[in-house]
Amino acid sequence: MTNNNGLGSLIQTLGVEIAVPLGVYYGLHSLGASDFTALALSGVFPLARTLFQFAKHRTLNGLALVVLVTNVVGMLLTFVSGDARMMIAKDSIGSGITGVVILISAFTAQPIMTKALRPFLTHGKADHEAAWDRLRNNGRFATVLRRSSFIWGVGFVVESAARVIGAFTLPIATMVWLSTVIFVGSFAVIMLIAGAAAKEAGEMVAWEAEADVKQLVAA
Repeated sequence: MTNNNGLGSLIQTLGVEIAVPLGVYYGLHSLGASDFTALALSGVFPLARTLFQFAKHRTLNGLALVVLVTNVVGMLLTFVSGDARMMIAKDSIGSGITGVVILISAFTAQPIMTKALRPFLTHGKADHEAAWDRLRNNGRFATVLRRSSFIWGVGFVVESAARVIGAFTLPIATMVWLSTVIFVGSFAVIMLIAGAAAKEAGEMVAWEAEADVKQLVAA
């Protein structure tokens, strides 16, 4: 997987998870559907897509599993309560729970965001992939990756709190699009900060790959 492919996949996912639900909500709302109905139907497609991906590949990494569970539980709670504001808040709460899980994982041997970072730092190059594997037991390398996961976790928790507050204080029609703006804006900021924090790990991978090449040439 190349860096461009990873970025393209990320943009495609954001389009499906954000653009489609927004279009469905405002389209149904313009046709006279209630806030609750429009919001409920707008959330069906992303949930169905997640379930389809699981059925197709039969695998879920830790982060995907958290997102799936929070989506399902959130949808069930929303339908039971019948509250449109809860429908908006469920996604915010879901990202908050995801942030907490990522944050906790940052203090374990397997930070969740490490798998997501790998293709961006190795650029899909075989020598960089091999260098990554050799660096797994490097304490400094592990610390840098852990720090990046910590930033993602804190970032998601903060943006979640902001969206939950907005969901219960601002007009529903306003919060539908504003929630998306907060999420996308926060995601971009978190990605930049976490990316800068992980830069050292990328340099370590490059140096390790170069050192291996020099050893092979010398041999």
